[in-house]
Amino acid sequence: MPDMMRAMVLDTGAHRLQPAMLPIPEPGRGQVRLKILACGVCRTDLHVVDGDLTEPKQHVVPGHEIVGTVEAVGEGVDPGRIGRRVGVPWLGHTCGVCSYCAETRENLCDAPKFTGYTIDGGYAEYCVADTGYIFDLPERYDDLHAAPLLCAGLIGYRSWNMVRAAERLAIFGFGAAAHIVAQVASAKGQQVFAFTRPGDVEAQNFARDLGAVWAGGSDERPDAPLDAAIIFAPVGALVPAALRAVRKGATVVCAGIHMSEIPAFPYDILWHERTVRSVANLTRSDGEAFMQLAGEVAIDTHVRPYPLEEANAALEDLRAGRLSGAAVLIP
Repeated sequence: MPDMMRAMVLDTGAHRLQPAMLPIPEPGRGQVRLKILACGVCRTDLHVVDGDLTEPKQHVVPGHEIVGTVEAVGEGVDPGRIGRRVGVPWLGHTCGVCSYCAETRENLCDAPKFTGYTIDGGYAEYCVADTGYIFDLPERYDDLHAAPLLCAGLIGYRSWNMVRAAERLAIFGFGAAAHIVAQVASAKGQQVFAFTRPGDVEAQNFARDLGAVWAGGSDERPDAPLDAAIIFAPVGALVPAALRAVRKGATVVCAGIHMSEIPAFPYDILWHERTVRSVANLTRSDGEAFMQLAGEVAIDTHVRPYPLEEANAALEDLRAGRLSGAAVLIP
């Protein structure tokens, strides 16, 4: 086995990734080393590269939608795990002792570690991961199509779970997470209303193909108020737009880790007990529940593969809105 691996490393000053040769990491206690088979490209990676998330590990290797095969185990890990295909998500470690961890709200942990941000991630040939924070993947998905499940799917699931009782569900921003959630919601009998950039006919047709009963621009509204909304696009101006689209007592979920400034809006669109709430990270129980669901519901993840060295091109295509579905790096 070689001693070095190919990786894409963040040059924080240039807000760009640079190819590098790095030592292949050794698993520590409670860790496994993965040979990476695929790694999804997430909007959170774009926020890390662009500096919207301000405290990355120095020279971090981004990427937190990792599909890989366990190649080596550290102290205290069952060697029987070697050879298993697993997934690595955004949440890479929690302290286990703070009040949030004690309340089974580990997604709000006071001392967390995040894959591809404070821990080196999957834009590489190998990575290490804590065995407590990896998931077995449904066999029905190959490596390429499983990768988006690890964040677009997981954060989408946590967001959707908050509004799963809604009959008429609005989704703002029809990218990687939305195209998974739309299929899950439709499979569970919900009507999906997709809101895209104004005039983005391609995205609107994509949404209809995946089961949306209505698709239009974020400046449009269906004929009747909706029961709930999830905002995936990192655009603060969509919060008042979503509030105007939902009925009394409805919930608007802001599903991104970063969002532009929310503009002032009149109190009357929040009144009548409408709620605006955010989603932060995920819990391991979210991951286990979603992987079981993804094994039961056939989710057609739309992916565009890129070689590892083209990670910057994949990020730029994501930034420019040129993707339907998700980009996936293949080392």
